[in-house]
Amino acid sequence: MQQGSANLNLMIKAARKAGRSLVKDFREVENLQVSMKGAGDFVSRADIAAEKIIKDELMAARPTYGWLGEEGGGEDGADPTRRWIVDPLDGTTNFLHGLPHWAVSIALEHKGEIVAGVIFDPAKDELFHAEKGKGAFMNESRLRVSARSRMIEAIFATGLPFGGRHDLPDTLQDLARLLPSCSGVRRWGAAALDLAYVAAGRYDGFWERELHPWDIAAGIVIAREAGALIEPIQAGDDILEKGELIAANEPIFEKFARLIRGT
Repeated sequence: MQQGSANLNLMIKAARKAGRSLVKDFREVENLQVSMKGAGDFVSRADIAAEKIIKDELMAARPTYGWLGEEGGGEDGADPTRRWIVDPLDGTTNFLHGLPHWAVSIALEHKGEIVAGVIFDPAKDELFHAEKGKGAFMNESRLRVSARSRMIEAIFATGLPFGGRHDLPDTLQDLARLLPSCSGVRRWGAAALDLAYVAAGRYDGFWERELHPWDIAAGIVIAREAGALIEPIQAGDDILEKGELIAANEPIFEKFARLIRGT
């Protein structure tokens, strides 16, 4: 594995520490599934506890950096140019249902650009990481996006809006345009891992709307460093601010993007 910077090593250490805590809690979830109360409150506490572990670890080492976390919100740091962006448990619904597909996601932003990212999937012991300009890795292995160039052979990932979200009609239209042209669409419920899987060549592309910065920040730098093209769905939008993106390998990007944009 390429020697990472001090910041990347710090991020990896924090992700692994939070991951160990979450794995213990995940084993408990199975027992709670059968109770009337269910696992919801327990999982919320696990999520908050994992964010505290990460925050304590990162802020002890870098007390001047800013912070944006899913649970704790945002805080400005004494250094206005650097900020941690953290999702302690991406894939909470999977976790809640005992599905082993969830991750810890940590990104470092410098002057508005994501410069390092770590996504740790403890259930599979897969740690995806990248720094800008230094390539992307999973554990010891260098990552590259897939080389598929035919849409009909490609599989894509997305999230499906739930609970009455207003972007459902857009996503259904996306699927109507995309499904006849490809080999399948997967919905695994963890955007961070969707982007990591694009980086690893497991998916050929990914798109989604209505995401938060902590869902995608780490995945963006990892996928880009593995060779993915990433653009906003609407040209000119800020991806982190709007929470919408299209990611794919270069050979199919244009065809895929045209289908999603309906152009």
